[in-house]
Amino acid sequence: MTVHTPLRSIDALIAQGLIAPDRRAALDAVAARYAVAVTPAMAALIDPADPTDPIARQFIPDPAELVTLPQELADPIGDEPHSPVEGVVHRYPDRALLKLVHACPVYCRFCFRREMVGPGGDALTGEKLDAALAYLAGHPEIWEVIMTGGDPLILSARRMREIARRLSAISHIKVARWHTRVPIVDPERITPDFARALRVPGKASYIAVHANHPREFSAAARAALARLADAGHVLISQSVLLRGVNADVATLSALMRAFVENRVKPYYLHHPDLAPGTAQFRLSLEEGQALVKSLRGHLSGLCQPTYILDIPGGAGKIPVGPAFLSACEMPGAEAFAEDRHGEQHRYPPA
Repeated sequence: MTVHTPLRSIDALIAQGLIAPDRRAALDAVAARYAVAVTPAMAALIDPADPTDPIARQFIPDPAELVTLPQELADPIGDEPHSPVEGVVHRYPDRALLKLVHACPVYCRFCFRREMVGPGGDALTGEKLDAALAYLAGHPEIWEVIMTGGDPLILSARRMREIARRLSAISHIKVARWHTRVPIVDPERITPDFARALRVPGKASYIAVHANHPREFSAAARAALARLADAGHVLISQSVLLRGVNADVATLSALMRAFVENRVKPYYLHHPDLAPGTAQFRLSLEEGQALVKSLRGHLSGLCQPTYILDIPGGAGKIPVGPAFLSACEMPGAEAFAEDRHGEQHRYPPA
């Protein structure tokens, strides 16, 4: 059976053959707490015969989501304390988030905002949007605005143009960045007209594209990315390091190469946040560092993401990639540099 509309319930996933009927009761409880949606593009990539399918693992509910560990947090990266007005998160001096909508085309089972997003979530419109834009306009230190949500690219081209026009009028904003899954999970939405609608006149335009497995780069997704690049957007990547999805050298390498082949510069590889019910996706920081270290020297420099930890509670992001230098902590000390084969090389002090 061909899927034509997003699958938004356990019954729909069963009817499509993506879940066994005997799992209904257990998964109904998950769907009652966390939103469910799988687009046709993603449903088509899932192999129902593979119990470890990496696409299914990202989008198909699992009873493990109902297990919340003591260290897990409803707001794991601390958006709320840094939200001066509804829709704005201003954590860093020179940039701010503009959360335009609270819904997504798909709902990732590891989402760090899973307690806040879902069907029926309010979009930022009317007086709320006016207040958010007034805040951005009133803070000249804000150099970059990052449109996020939810996924802002579920909005219409008309709405995108309106937001772009209003941001264009704020002179101190120089960079407009959109964060999205849409080019991957709903690629037909990215028409040439839609791609042009995302341009903010007079600003540098960046689009951060979220993908976690090389199989997500279908022919349709590759075409959507090309339309965005051809429209003049700079494309950068965001991925999450996920156990059972991409936490091995071969998959991570293929993912980064897929980005670069499609004119998307690898940017951030996130360590999974401490969102409720997501422990099954997390690996240790040491495991993550070892994986990222394995990429250096074996993949082109274009393919190297920055491994990032968002400190719980709102303290911000820090790079947590592996170290390649040692013994250089003291002034005037000789350093040892490790090459891609693990060999140590002396480097003289300054």
